[in-house]
Amino acid sequence: MIALLSGTVAVRRADHVVIDCGGVGYRLAVSAQTLRHIPAVGGKATVHTHLIVRDDAIALFGFATEEERELFLMLLSVQSVGPKMALAVLSGGPPRELLAMLAAGDAARLQAVPGIGKRTAERIVVELREKVGDTLPGTTVAFTRPDDPHSVAREGLIGLGYSAAEADELLEGVSGQEPEELISGALRMARR
Repeated sequence: MIALLSGTVAVRRADHVVIDCGGVGYRLAVSAQTLRHIPAVGGKATVHTHLIVRDDAIALFGFATEEERELFLMLLSVQSVGPKMALAVLSGGPPRELLAMLAAGDAARLQAVPGIGKRTAERIVVELREKVGDTLPGTTVAFTRPDDPHSVAREGLIGLGYSAAEADELLEGVSGQEPEELISGALRMARR
């Protein structure tokens, strides 16, 4: 398995890059998010990868971070989501933002991705909502429902990378009965 490539950027296009590693060029399909982290042609790049071997093709996918690669693999585990659709979802924002969207159950935002309809968006949210906290390194999004939804939402925001002070500030102006509602509202506040 090819897990990581380091080399010189030989080609940089909207949907793929070619990394020259010791005279061998590896073509990597990438998301728009990863492309933002790839330097111009001639620059040095290190990219996390995932190899998919099929009867008719061998495809290599590149990711700026290990978290993005793990989210890609999670998306592939959803029925009817293939590599192209998973990359399209990943192009929608940083992994932290996508995790928050899943935590909040925001299927409507997924529907904005070309090629994803209402049913597929809902399937992605349902199948991945419980997994995001357990699977991705460095995340501790909570989905349990103890007595205080505010505390669960606060822990969820901290798990998404916000400091405790930032989480408290974001939750101050938000109302809701469920932790997911509170997290969703806090993330909307963060975007402003």
